[in-house]
Amino acid sequence: MIDSGPLRPSISHPRQEGRRLPPWFKIRLSGSVKLAEVRRLVRTLGLHTVCDSAACPNRTECWSRGTATFLILGNACTRNCGFCNVPKGRPQDTDRGEPERVARAVKALQLDYAVITSVTRDDLEDGGAFLFAETIRSIRASMPRCLVEVLIPDFLGSRDALQAVINERPDVLNHNIETVPSLYARVRPQADYFRSIHLIAHAHECGMTTKSGLMVGLGEEKDELIAVLHDLRAAGCDLLTIGQYLRPGTQHLQVQKYYHPDEFEEMKQEALCMGFRAVFAGPLIRSSYRAGDCAAAAR
Repeated sequence: MIDSGPLRPSISHPRQEGRRLPPWFKIRLSGSVKLAEVRRLVRTLGLHTVCDSAACPNRTECWSRGTATFLILGNACTRNCGFCNVPKGRPQDTDRGEPERVARAVKALQLDYAVITSVTRDDLEDGGAFLFAETIRSIRASMPRCLVEVLIPDFLGSRDALQAVINERPDVLNHNIETVPSLYARVRPQADYFRSIHLIAHAHECGMTTKSGLMVGLGEEKDELIAVLHDLRAAGCDLLTIGQYLRPGTQHLQVQKYYHPDEFEEMKQEALCMGFRAVFAGPLIRSSYRAGDCAAAAR
């Protein structure tokens, strides 16, 4: 992962739902040459990034470090999760040229670690697994030394689709559990908690380094969070991220609680005691934030 050096010291205090966030929410701002290079490259190659599509609060920092999380299978999701800022609607035809263009971007940026994710494509027979597989192959053909993490959807529980991705042996296989089971009907109405747990378990059984992510602040109870951590560890999940849910817009679910950094540290220590190999937890942590550092910490 490329680091362009220290970021400028200017600090942004973002607002949420018309009011200033708690004081521990601070986003570094930067106008580095590397940031402009990433933005220009993504637009020139006609690619999407989850950094932009999901309105990630860390995109300025990550782009300034010369990295981005590439979003394949277009920019329209077939699901309607209440927390997500990725556009919803009828997807376009699959772009078979995306894998090669992602590989070109990875090579241009000389990335040591690339993260590939996608919108959910329930309209496709295999959920788009073939394009994940092709993207992994294209990156490795272009940049053999680059490690690849994939953040995949649940493929509607298709074992064949999941296996198509596993067969390419990504360095990390990530699938976000997102929230506690009691909130799935409201937060992820088209997903299934146990389907996601079984996906992680199968990937672990196939020898994958597995990863998952949780959002907090949607109304979950602490004992529910701890139960999810136990379920993930029992499934063989190795790496974990925990971050604060922030409302992207007025049409999204409201924040029920802002967790203090000390509470994130407490959750991190509990997860490490359960046996997770690496845990990144904090108010602005997102699933692919410094993903290479998370994988390196586990190693």
